[in-house]
Amino acid sequence: MSDVTDNTRSLVSLIGELQEVPDPQAVSMWPQTQGWIFVGLAGMALVLWGVRKLVLHRRANAYRHAALRSLAQVGDDPAAVSQILKQTALVAFPRHKVASLTGMQWLAFLDASSTVRGFVDGPGQGMATAAYAARPVTNTKGLNDLACNWVRSHKSERVQ
Repeated sequence: MSDVTDNTRSLVSLIGELQEVPDPQAVSMWPQTQGWIFVGLAGMALVLWGVRKLVLHRRANAYRHAALRSLAQVGDDPAAVSQILKQTALVAFPRHKVASLTGMQWLAFLDASSTVRGFVDGPGQGMATAAYAARPVTNTKGLNDLACNWVRSHKSERVQ
């Protein structure tokens, strides 16, 4: 029986002699292999390329945003809408294709340069003579929506 007590005592005394385990060394956040450095650099280059593309895209379409803001202020006034669309078209297309267009040729150009139709046959008809009419052109309901859709959907011929 004394053997058991000696073993118990020795276990208790051993527990008292235990030392605290030291904390492990901090793990370095620096990549351990060169491959991860290249992956990180490639990722940063990809992000920078994407930001550059986004900035260039926004700059290239700034004229569209300006035209939409102007259209929001003029309502369905055919003369004002025509003027805004002409300014927008002069930015998006070569000057020699747009500057001299008037009347039905202007409306046909608008219909042809976008997926939007309605300038020759719809509410856009009033734009052909609105600048020269003695009386205000009527029946232009929906002209502003048509013009906004043209601004959003026309295919620019500018070199970017």
